[in-house]
Amino acid sequence: MSTSFMRVADVARELDVSNSYAYKVIKSLNKDLKEMGYATICGRVSKQYFLEKMCYGTKIMKGSD
Repeated sequence: MSTSFMRVADVARELDVSNSYAYKVIKSLNKDLKEMGYATICGRVSKQYFLEKMCYGTKIMKGSD
């Protein structure tokens, strides 16, 4: 079953950073999501939003030819 949330260890591994820095990344992304009116879970972040904000998504790739 594919999970729709990433935990601290997942974020740390994906970005190759420490767990403490991964917590900061998650906190920042969740703050953005809260400001947009979404519910968040402490210590977890939406995988879709993480991928989009960390340059893995397609939205920011417009105009790249």
